[in-house]
Amino acid sequence: MVTFLNMMERAVTGKPCSERDYDLKIFSAKVVELVKEYDITFDPSLSVPSDDSLADDVFKAGIDLYREVGTYCKDTERIIKFTESEIKAGLKNAPSRAIFGEELDAKEMVPRKPEDRTPPWCFIGAAGAPVSSEEILLSLMQSYGAIPLADSITTPALTSVGGVRIRPRSPLEIYGAIRNAVLAREALRRAGRPGLSIMNALATAESAPSLIAALHPQYGLRPSDGYLLAAMAELKTDFDRLNKACALLSLGGRIVGESGPVYGGYCGGPEGTAITSVAYHLMGILVYQATCHLVFPIHLKYRCNTTPELLWVISAYGQAISRNTHLLSMNLNYTAAGPCTEMCLYEIAARAISAVASGLSIEAVGVAKAAHEDYLTPIEPRFAAEVAHATAGMKRENADEIVKHLVSLYIDKIPDPPLGMKYQECFDVKTGNPSSKCLEIYSKVKKELEDLGLPIESS
Repeated sequence: MVTFLNMMERAVTGKPCSERDYDLKIFSAKVVELVKEYDITFDPSLSVPSDDSLADDVFKAGIDLYREVGTYCKDTERIIKFTESEIKAGLKNAPSRAIFGEELDAKEMVPRKPEDRTPPWCFIGAAGAPVSSEEILLSLMQSYGAIPLADSITTPALTSVGGVRIRPRSPLEIYGAIRNAVLAREALRRAGRPGLSIMNALATAESAPSLIAALHPQYGLRPSDGYLLAAMAELKTDFDRLNKACALLSLGGRIVGESGPVYGGYCGGPEGTAITSVAYHLMGILVYQATCHLVFPIHLKYRCNTTPELLWVISAYGQAISRNTHLLSMNLNYTAAGPCTEMCLYEIAARAISAVASGLSIEAVGVAKAAHEDYLTPIEPRFAAEVAHATAGMKRENADEIVKHLVSLYIDKIPDPPLGMKYQECFDVKTGNPSSKCLEIYSKVKKELEDLGLPIESS
């Protein structure tokens, strides 16, 4: 078994290499080679493929990729490598079940298979999107906690604290991270779910010092919450991320290995992006000692993952992982459109159906690319969880037909999507109640999905 200390020794003694050579001569070259070797081909007529041999080839290519290229450590400019036997042992020994949260709000995450009737894990909320004030964070988090299908919560990222704009890697970031933790736990208490897992823990904490500072138990975080730990594109890490891993593992924290392979970047096209998505799961196991995994392939140009190519990638890598491992794997959605728009809900439904029918669980949702301050509401994650639960047990062929119809409703708007409305424009911040317009759009799209054969139970 590869320990964290074993891995760190390789980070400082591994093969030296410039970052440019790693990107172009090692990583990209190997991706191109493996796509040809396994004859993996993107079929533009499918959003949700149902070819088991394709999934198995993507999985085998992902193992070959990670065995050959490893993980690049930017601080030492060395490659952390693992043997095939170490990779297979890591897969064998990786958690197949995990409990997140405390007491009555504790939930068990389990692996899924394609077309599985097992309900998906629903990690719902802001997906780290920015919010302008502590008041809005508290209001949103209380509303997220009140969603019955929420298995764990993802918080927003504060951009200011006490009216002062947060500056990264300063005491303001540390102060903001602590406030993020305190407010999130208080919001869940107000929602009547004090033990619910805050799985992304601290969206405000970008640096290791701010995360570690906010881990003190008096601020409300617990080892059972779950802590997102991101890789760097592609298959890279640095000492700041490894410092986070070291602190979390020493405290018994459950790490969620997070990664966003870039379609149109060094991964190449859909085929290479799917293979790389598999490799990121292996990196999560061996570098971060992750309990579960969150992968979100992302479009280089549009910065969302609801285009037809990305839905195929999500389905292909999801089936590769779920058919061939017992890993606990989730997919995160980034929509192009903003809140309180029909397009946003169509995108959410297309991604949720693709992921769940392929054996994945979900994080929902990065609305409007999670890039615009205060452009998020509780309606979107609630809707995503309802669609995800309705999809459980669906045949991949049926999922593909529904997804293709949904894509046809929004694909022409991807280059210039509607931004929608800010939270405070379509919700009452004090009460957390939505406007009639929000409810009207939600009800309309829900009815359309029911007409397509996806009966959604209200949560």
